[in-house]
Amino acid sequence: MEVLVFKTNVSEQSDVSRVHSLLTSFTNIKQVSVDLDDCDKVLRIVGIKPSPAQIAALLASLGLACSELED
Repeated sequence: MEVLVFKTNVSEQSDVSRVHSLLTSFTNIKQVSVDLDDCDKVLRIVGIKPSPAQIAALLASLGLACSELED
C-alpha cells in the first residue's frame, strides 16, 4: 500500500463527504481522510498505486484543488 498526502482547499465537512464518496468509489483506494483542523487541510490517501495526477483531476472535477506534499 502507498500513502499520498496532499495540501487542499477543502474547507467544509460537505466537501470532505464529497471527496470521500468520490475517491472511495475506486477499488485501488482503501482509505481517505481530510484534516480540516490542519492549516493545509491535508488529504491523506492510502491505496494500491494511487495516481497523484488522477487525484488532482478528480478533486478538480468537484471544484477543489490539491497539490501533493513531498516527504
